[in-house]
Amino acid sequence: MSHIYDITRTISPSLAVWPGDPPFSFEHNFSIEAGDLVNLTKLKLSPHTGSHIDAPYHCDDAGAHPADLPLERYIGPAHVVTIARRYGGIVPEDFAGHDLAGMERLLIHTWTSELPDEQWPEDFPYPTLEIVDWLAARGVVLLGVDTPSVDQFEDDRLSCHHRLNQHGIAVLETLTLAGVPDGVYELVALPLKIADVCGSPVRAILRPPLR
Repeated sequence: MSHIYDITRTISPSLAVWPGDPPFSFEHNFSIEAGDLVNLTKLKLSPHTGSHIDAPYHCDDAGAHPADLPLERYIGPAHVVTIARRYGGIVPEDFAGHDLAGMERLLIHTWTSELPDEQWPEDFPYPTLEIVDWLAARGVVLLGVDTPSVDQFEDDRLSCHHRLNQHGIAVLETLTLAGVPDGVYELVALPLKIADVCGSPVRAILRPPLR
């Protein structure tokens, strides 16, 4: 059996979330320990909890919701590339020396992958409009990051979110690529089929390409 890399953050009450988002919590409606037939829990979480997709609706009232997204963007060949940048805007020069031939999806591995689930990065590198346009020109259909956002934390205009939407590039955020060697893999990171919301948690995995 081929090796599978699970690149998903674990959702638990201790998981760090975007400031202002509700932390993940759950409660038991029924409990076997209390004499009920089954355990039944109720979940409370933001759709941007842990590893997740941003639906276009997140920053555009006319944008698509998770239930309506084209699933083929979230399955297929993906380049995992580690960059040395620790802070500031990610630019094409950060990928110098990497073989990106035939790239369809890009997953950027930064130092934030090595942080534990409960630790929020004080500062993190973020894509720039330059890198988004560069990816679009190469025909890339998905950008995945291990950071909390594809925008700078202080960017209240969500510049890269909007530019990615304009190019039709899907967004994956808060992945964990620790221990994943650079290379080409098959990505599977399907959003849940939820209507009318702005994002969805995913179970994101990488496995060796089928070809």
